[in-house]
Amino acid sequence: MNLLKKNPFGHYLIIKKWIIRYFGFMTHRRYRGFNELKIEGSEIIKNLPDNKVLFVSNHQTYFADVVAMFHVFNASLSGRIDSIKNVGYIWNPKLNIYFIAAKETMKSGIIPRLMSYAGSISIQRTWREAGKEINRQVKMSDISNIGIALDDGWVITFPQGTTKPFKPIRKGTAHIIKNYKPIVIPIVIDGFRRSFDKRGLMIKKRGILQSFVIKEPLIIDYEKDSVESIIEKIEYSIEQHPSFLKVIPKEEIEAKNALDLKREW
Repeated sequence: MNLLKKNPFGHYLIIKKWIIRYFGFMTHRRYRGFNELKIEGSEIIKNLPDNKVLFVSNHQTYFADVVAMFHVFNASLSGRIDSIKNVGYIWNPKLNIYFIAAKETMKSGIIPRLMSYAGSISIQRTWREAGKEINRQVKMSDISNIGIALDDGWVITFPQGTTKPFKPIRKGTAHIIKNYKPIVIPIVIDGFRRSFDKRGLMIKKRGILQSFVIKEPLIIDYEKDSVESIIEKIEYSIEQHPSFLKVIPKEEIEAKNALDLKREW
């Protein structure tokens, strides 16, 4: 890949490469040092094609989730299975990884703007803006940009559109799957909400065991499966279907909090 070239969104690959390197080296200890990232299923990554892959995941912080994915994907591609040991893998990152994010989020500071250059497909939310509920039409250019990104490489999306657990899957994700027919890889993460602040920029607690599970591709009939059927498959695969809800006993919560406090000390 010629680094003097631009990607389909006009970003210079050499600049993108150095931004990914910088964030990779700066954030590595957040997942292997201050906290520990337990990875499962990363052998799946090595067998994926170079493009037309859509990763769907639950969402716990604005940025830490995506950064972890860049680490895991690049480590896997360099031969590290279920491990991000030795951050040297980030020196030659995969440059056609993109992630879908709200435009207002990616304009909220210098770090988000740099991350945006590293691979954001910034979209205009149709249901929420500046903390308020709204209702507006989908911008067709946003959908087209996701299609362009899928044609060029891999795309990460958080189909609930929020960091709150067990919220409904947005129908737009199912429409994208039916229209562009990507391989759909589910990812389930945990521990990020307890490790980081909501934005995922500051470490909130140390010694937290984070988990990152990559699952087999979803079996989807792009022609026959309805939008509702695809949504249900995603809900189950990323463990956000209402059936996963359970009442956690008070004793279990207190024991978990006590363990976190012990780890901090």
